[in-house]
Amino acid sequence: METRSVKKKRLLDEIYASFSCGEDRISDLPDAVLHHILFFLPIKSIAKLSVLSKRWRHLWHTFPDLDFTTINIPSSSSAYNSISKFNPKGRNKKLNANWTSAGRADFIDEVLSVRGKNSGIRVLRFHANLSFSRLNALIRGAVKHEVQELDVEVATNDYFNFPRSAITSNTLRVLKLKSKYPGFRLPPSSIMKNGFKNLFSLSLSCLIMYEQPSLHDLFTDTAFPLLKKLNLDGCSGLNYLHISCRVLEEFILENCFQLEHLDITCPKLEKLSVKSCFDSYSTSGTDVKIVGPRLKSIVWSNNTITDQSCLENLTSLIEALVGFFVLLEDLGAMKLRSVSNFLSGLSHSHSLVLENQSVEILSKNNHMAGISLRPFTKLRSLELHTGFHKHNIPGLANLFKSSPATNTLILKITNEHNIQRRKWNRDLWQLSNSGEERFWESQSNAMNSFLQHLKVVKIHGFSECESDVSLVKFLLKHGKVLQEMFLCAAEKSRDSLHRERIKSQIMGFSKASCNAKIVFR
Repeated sequence: METRSVKKKRLLDEIYASFSCGEDRISDLPDAVLHHILFFLPIKSIAKLSVLSKRWRHLWHTFPDLDFTTINIPSSSSAYNSISKFNPKGRNKKLNANWTSAGRADFIDEVLSVRGKNSGIRVLRFHANLSFSRLNALIRGAVKHEVQELDVEVATNDYFNFPRSAITSNTLRVLKLKSKYPGFRLPPSSIMKNGFKNLFSLSLSCLIMYEQPSLHDLFTDTAFPLLKKLNLDGCSGLNYLHISCRVLEEFILENCFQLEHLDITCPKLEKLSVKSCFDSYSTSGTDVKIVGPRLKSIVWSNNTITDQSCLENLTSLIEALVGFFVLLEDLGAMKLRSVSNFLSGLSHSHSLVLENQSVEILSKNNHMAGISLRPFTKLRSLELHTGFHKHNIPGLANLFKSSPATNTLILKITNEHNIQRRKWNRDLWQLSNSGEERFWESQSNAMNSFLQHLKVVKIHGFSECESDVSLVKFLLKHGKVLQEMFLCAAEKSRDSLHRERIKSQIMGFSKASCNAKIVFR
């Protein structure tokens, strides 16, 4: 397969070859076709091609996709002139590597200044360290040329305000504004709600929202009637967020640690990702509400447990990934109930991944194992990440009982160095009549539906510990339609003879399914 760099070189060679052979067929192609071809080249190469002829200079001046993130800009002399005077015969020479962000801004200014009045900009993308006034000027220039997609990553010496020229643009469809420290502020909601009428996608990073409560319910149909994608990252001072955009399809929220209240009601939302939000040390109550009848995918990772959880009408859910983060000693009845409500709200999912401390949380108190989750009647794949030991068995059993139609179980065992796990010894195990084995046997009737549907089991991080082996023995003994069991070792054993002995013993366990195949990896 042709790599991107090889493709770029081939395109350049073909263009230069068309001039050297005296028959320039490429230049006869329509502007739109040539713009599409040039799209695959770095912007520096496109600028260099402008010296070939007036036709190619016109192509450069009207090129709609300006990505300045792939080029360094010289700090001295005119960047545009340096490139426009480039000699094609010396195209392999390197330009001055000592280039600055100020030079980058100068170069962008020059590129915009030579463009024709009717040469619109489809994409403008740049990263720079510059003043707010300079940033404003660049964005105003882009808006003047009817930019459709604006992707800016900027660093300034102080806080800056969101460029208002972008708000009033009638052509802007995609806006990505990422600020490095210290961040930027939005104007008042009255101004924000009067713009962005044609915006399809919005991404904001390092947003400062202290003392701006009017912006917490900004994302509604009034302000963003056409918004389909929204990404908010690192919003400091954000403690309440309400999202109710009618046509929103994808929402990503990350690193909003002060968040306490999240309310999402979007009838067309299909993808939701919330990572590293909420603060476990919040003094006030926390809650989350999600209403999404078309939601197909939800990622809820590395978030602390809210005091209240309400997930409603997620009837279209296909896949869900959940990872809670909490100090187990801080768990009370309210938070345990919240976890139960949250997981029950995912009951329509076809695939469920529980990571981090989820299994440990479900096993925190003995009474939790008796709280019935809403059955995952559509669940076909269940993946669990856990530091597996005997205290987590009630949580696992609760999940198995709540997954009556699951055919694939994936268990990823993480190594917890502070937890002592009892090594399995066949002789001692049989003499002592393992408590773990007795527990699993006591749950066999309640798990009957789960055991009658389970076909594939994959255990990653498998070791010779009693918890691992007792679960394997139980699933083999009662898995009536089990076809494959993959046991992937956590690490290479120092005692290979001992491991081989255990493998042999597992192969001798009683099997409910004559088709069950055990694979060791």
